[in-house]
Amino acid sequence: MPNPRLYLRPPIPHSPWESQAKQRRTFDDPIAYRKPQPQFIPLPNTNRVNLNLPLRAVMADDWIVQAGKLVFHAVGDTGGIHGTDVQEAIAQQLEQQVEGAVASQKPAFFYDLGDVIYYNGQSEFYRTQFYEPYQYYKPFIFAIPGNHDGDTQVRRNDPPVSEPSLTGFMTNFCAEQPEFLFPYRATMTQPYVYWTLEAPFLTLIGLYSNVDGSLDGRGGVEQERWLQDQLAQAPTDKCLIVAVHHPPYSLDSHHGGAPEVLVALDRAITASKRQPNAVFSGHVHSYQRFTRRIGGQQMAYVVAGAGGYANTSKALHKLQLDPSGKPIQTPFQTTEPDVVLESYNDSNPGFLRVTVDNQTLTCEYFLVPFVGTPPAKPFDQFSLNWRNYKLATASPARPARKPKKLR
Repeated sequence: MPNPRLYLRPPIPHSPWESQAKQRRTFDDPIAYRKPQPQFIPLPNTNRVNLNLPLRAVMADDWIVQAGKLVFHAVGDTGGIHGTDVQEAIAQQLEQQVEGAVASQKPAFFYDLGDVIYYNGQSEFYRTQFYEPYQYYKPFIFAIPGNHDGDTQVRRNDPPVSEPSLTGFMTNFCAEQPEFLFPYRATMTQPYVYWTLEAPFLTLIGLYSNVDGSLDGRGGVEQERWLQDQLAQAPTDKCLIVAVHHPPYSLDSHHGGAPEVLVALDRAITASKRQPNAVFSGHVHSYQRFTRRIGGQQMAYVVAGAGGYANTSKALHKLQLDPSGKPIQTPFQTTEPDVVLESYNDSNPGFLRVTVDNQTLTCEYFLVPFVGTPPAKPFDQFSLNWRNYKLATASPARPARKPKKLR
């Protein structure tokens, strides 16, 4: 099992004459340095004790069992504050994959990996940034909140939002009863901002990593203990996926992986003696896929945060360049000896189509190019035998060349 204490890096000390500038990582380091004073906003109160939601409580799931597989879509950072043209282009491709599939292949739902609304999760923007872009998408839409769904004043010059943190998310995704705030889609009845979806072939644990990437404020353990319990209780005869907005690993030049999320996950894995098969995240506006080896087992860490917010290629979060200015070539060994970057795309938006059956987890990433015409273009695919944690097949789109480690 992993040793989470290895990742609790102290903040970098500064000399008296230095400003408190952000420490730049080496180009092959997938974990950011800890923030000296991370922003953490207390979560809304809930009177619900059971935070598990069976899929059958929302929709009939017998057809999934009969089909022998569960198919769903996933991507994060979908809010369209810069205009919804990219978000709508992706939504159209999601819709076409639903309408064009045979019954056994139809996606059952869409799982948003956070940052549904920019910049401050305001209720008033749900119509333009959520309901209208997905008004033709027939399956249900689940979500976890991202930092922009919970923050109340992202930009310093903006007036603070008058409603409490996560009000919009709770109203539209965690309603006590379904309500039509928009004509074509009812509000969802998820139990809380962190919750577990129980479905045929799959247990999907969704976390809330707050504003600056931590499950609990420093010194707190409430959500981490809940995660530990969920991992321990998860059925062993189903695939197990954890979704969290801030990614544990990222080689982008802006954010990097969230160290406190990684530590909390590893502590929960160690305590529960159960590790997920995959971790899905957003936050970083690009696509990245990592493989992590723990003992003789393999876990997939997938970053899919190019869901519509970034409306130009330049707005996507680019991966680091090596010291000579060249892009990373995959597969790429990171500074973490057990973590390899297998594939990435930081040029175009896209989304995941995930298929889970009685033995295999298959993830396909589709591009929706800024320039060009539909349909969505397959970019990357991998299959993982979730019963024995072994990668079965993978088809990264980048050249399979491992560069020399630079130190």
